[in-house]
Amino acid sequence: MHDQTRPERSRAAMTFDQMLEHVRYEGSYPTRERAGEAVRTVLTALGRQLPDDERLDLAARLPAEAGLALTSSAPDTGQLTGWGFVKDLAARTGATPATARWDTGAVLAVVSALAGPDLLARILQRLPGGYALLFGQAQLRLAAA
Repeated sequence: MHDQTRPERSRAAMTFDQMLEHVRYEGSYPTRERAGEAVRTVLTALGRQLPDDERLDLAARLPAEAGLALTSSAPDTGQLTGWGFVKDLAARTGATPATARWDTGAVLAVVSALAGPDLLARILQRLPGGYALLFGQAQLRLAAA
């Protein structure tokens, strides 16, 4: 049975090459290959943090190659905070935390636009604190009563 609530993969707003160009611009990367490396590592790591529903919905809004990177690993049992995500990405790639943060911001700025506000809000609700800033959004907190 086909789930009508999930967008079709062919509805991605841009091609993978276009996505790489946007990430290359956002991250000021010297080459498309470097932008592609950032896209694959960040999306693979993000896929480990997202619950299945949000991961699959986001993958459907991304170009096919990016969606495959996002869904290439099963979700981890424990979620990381935004800063924990950056530190884990740095450790897995051998990069500095500053480079991992830069890569994350460049990739997730483009992913944020492709996700759209409703899906992005759902994603941020399901993740621990600190991810909004990684997606280029304000980190809003409710005032204590």
